[in-house]
Amino acid sequence: MEWQSGRGAAGGRRCVGPGLERLLAKDAIRDLSTAYARGLDRWDAALMRGVFHADATVDYGFYQGSALAFVDWAQELLRTHCANQHMMGQIAIDFEDEARAFGEVYMFAYHRVIEDGAETDMIIAGRYADRYERRDGVWRIAHRAEIVDWGSTAPASDGFLAALGGIMGARGDADLTSRRGALGLH
Repeated sequence: MEWQSGRGAAGGRRCVGPGLERLLAKDAIRDLSTAYARGLDRWDAALMRGVFHADATVDYGFYQGSALAFVDWAQELLRTHCANQHMMGQIAIDFEDEARAFGEVYMFAYHRVIEDGAETDMIIAGRYADRYERRDGVWRIAHRAEIVDWGSTAPASDGFLAALGGIMGARGDADLTSRRGALGLH
């Protein structure tokens, strides 16, 4: 068992064993899917780009190629939507070695679109099949494929929430989560 030693925050010795290294790697990899979803929903292209290595590729069936070019394409497409919400479910991570891992990420993607002049809810449920690589000590996605398990569309029916005065989500800086001062942090 190899241990890396160094100085902790308080100046004392700390040891990081292989088990802890693996947990830290899993946490870093899980953060990639969280950032990806947030980047989609908040129109934050820089956040989305940051989850991919510069030479990463994607395969969504309808789009195959550079991950960074896909980010630009997806950001433009989402601007035509009224709202989006991407949720990540369970994430299975299988390490090949200390610099490569494979993942299966369950996802549920909600899109409010205009179809035939009416607001329509489009739901896509599926999984991402990912290859992660650690380069220069940083885990990022090297390849992502989207597997669609099912989809559904239905007329939008949530107008009553806004009428009741609910705090509705928004894009970019207009969303409450982008305005920390509004959360009572003075």
